[in-house]
Amino acid sequence: MMEAVMIPKLASFNFLNPNSTLRRFQFRKFSAASCSSISVSTSTDSLSLGHITRPDFPILHQKVNGSKKLVYLDNAATSQKPSAVVKALQNYYEAYNSNVHRGIHYLSARATEEYELARKKVAAFINASDSREIVFTRNATEAINLVSYSWGLSNLKEGDEIILTVAEHHSALVPWQLVAQKTGAILKFLDLNEDETPDVDKLKETLSRKTKLVVVHHVSNMLASVLPIEDIVNWAHDVGAKVLVDACQSVPHMVVDVQGLDADFLVASSHKMCGPTGIGFLYAKSDLLATMPPFLGGGEMISDVFLDHSTYADPPSRFEAGTPAIGEAIGLGAAIDYLTAIGMQRIHEYEMELSKYLYESLLSVPNIRIYGPKLSEHVKRAALCSFNVENIHPTDIATILDQQHGVAIRSGHHCTQPLHRYLGVNASARASLLFYNTKEDVDDFILALNETISFFNMFK
Repeated sequence: MMEAVMIPKLASFNFLNPNSTLRRFQFRKFSAASCSSISVSTSTDSLSLGHITRPDFPILHQKVNGSKKLVYLDNAATSQKPSAVVKALQNYYEAYNSNVHRGIHYLSARATEEYELARKKVAAFINASDSREIVFTRNATEAINLVSYSWGLSNLKEGDEIILTVAEHHSALVPWQLVAQKTGAILKFLDLNEDETPDVDKLKETLSRKTKLVVVHHVSNMLASVLPIEDIVNWAHDVGAKVLVDACQSVPHMVVDVQGLDADFLVASSHKMCGPTGIGFLYAKSDLLATMPPFLGGGEMISDVFLDHSTYADPPSRFEAGTPAIGEAIGLGAAIDYLTAIGMQRIHEYEMELSKYLYESLLSVPNIRIYGPKLSEHVKRAALCSFNVENIHPTDIATILDQQHGVAIRSGHHCTQPLHRYLGVNASARASLLFYNTKEDVDDFILALNETISFFNMFK
């Protein structure tokens, strides 16, 4: 099988694990300002994408809790990192560690080039029209806070309305609660419909000229539902409202085109897309960034500083005060190279196959309640399932799965307490997949889950 893909420039070192099937990538020489086509071939069509990519993730090949094979199904919380990313971080610290935008010496120039190249890679990955529309932040949470404190405090007033759903992550909710308290703006919420997805049809009735912002996730980290962002944006723009999209659970799993979505703001986190922790990004339209005041003050974000006032740099520098996470940004760039080389459409199609397999396998488990929409020919789910088993606490399930079977899943409220209250539960268990997972991982999980349930039933 031969597949042509595009990949942005990297440093000259070979960033792929030599033991991986992906070592068959052949790289061509390319420049900083352009992308070059490469060819990817695999040795056999019978291998799944999970089998092909697993050698690039050494962490997945360990024994845990004694001698148990690790089955990692907590990808919605954080993804594992391929050797490419680890090597990119190591190369930065060993070869050209220096601060950016300040020095004229070789190390600083090299670090600055690679840091800004990472910004270009992010822009290309989500199809932003200009890399200056990408602001590096510590994570998606900080990106949302940046918008809430910079744009929100400057543009919202008493009586203005912000519309969210009851399924939003705390990071997308709490900042707007704080802004509403300061400005007098009003928060409105969309409930779930009968299919346990946010009732986006109700949005059309809720929107009005008082609506100034819609804050919405692209993919729910608990319900696995995928929302029609294009429609939401169109409806919001019809009344003059802006839209902020939490894309933390979509950018790592599917093609995301910000120009196609036409969203005003979009945020994502590196650590969920095979990149390092400690860095995320905000995408915002250029005209919005140009009108927004600084979020944090300090070095790098200024134009001129006087004793009694300062002037500020143009975006994105205006919003990147102080020494940034240089190595982490470069690592994120390497992660994007890795994902791009595989192909996001290929990743999405494979994960949809895994998602169906996980959902249908869980349906065979007795006394289970899976949250979110029912999978059908017309309804797709993201590659995760949140669930509860009757009369067994989800944390007890997760503990036994880990200690006795080496299966890592999540338990708790998944930073969606309002959603759990809406559903009438305090917590749930969650298994979430990424492209390096396989159907064998799902089989191991289901076997372990059934054995765990049988273990607890012994005490009834």
